[in-house]
Parts: sequence; C-alpha cells; structure tokens
Amino acid sequence: MFQKKDTCIWLEDEEGKRIAEIDFPEEKGGVVNINHTFVDDSLRGQGIASKLVEACVEELRKDGKKAMVTCSYAIRWFLKHEEAWDVLENVEEFKKQAETVVGAACGIQSQVNRK
Repeated sequence: MFQKKDTCIWLEDEEGKRIAEIDFPEEKGGVVNINHTFVDDSLRGQGIASKLVEACVEELRKDGKKAMVTCSYAIRWFLKHEEAWDVLENVEEFKKQAETVVGAACGIQSQVNRK
C-alpha cells in the first residue's frame, strides 16, 4: 500500500501522483521530526492519515529512532495513542508542545492535562 524512502512514507494513485504522505526528516542523530502529513480530499475520512502515522511509528521502532512531533495532525494522533509514546524523544516536552501548537481551541489541552 504505502511506499517509503528515507524520511517519507506516501501513497500514490494509479497515475503516480502522491495522494497521501507523511514526512519525518532527521533533526539530529537518531531523532526525527514528524512535521507534515497530507491526505488528498478524495481519501479524507478513510483513516489514511492515521495509517500513515502508524506506519511511521513502525519504521521508527524498526530503526531504533525517536521522534519529535510538530505536525498538528500527528500531535492529535499521538495524544490518542499512548501506546506509541515509546517513540517520542521526550514525553513531557511533547505534552507541553501539544498545548502550545494545538491549544484548547481544538479540544486538545484538556486531553494533555489528563495524561
């Protein structure tokens, strides 16, 4: 289903156009930054973004890497999936960042404070 090269996992349509992707460039030795997810409108509501983050987490575990997260979708995903926190570089820093990046307007702050 997904293709992977270096620091990107993506899905292409039958014409070879990228219709979904997640980027996680390496920031420093062994630590990546999950900084971007994209899903084409034609795929929205099918759980593709969640599957991309899951695939990224699997890759990080396989490669023994940790992640910082700056993509707002990925932040929300990690808040709902504590079982994936083992790949986070710093859980406490992630919680603080989640409050700052996403904020209460998205209903995230109360989730952060409960953890």
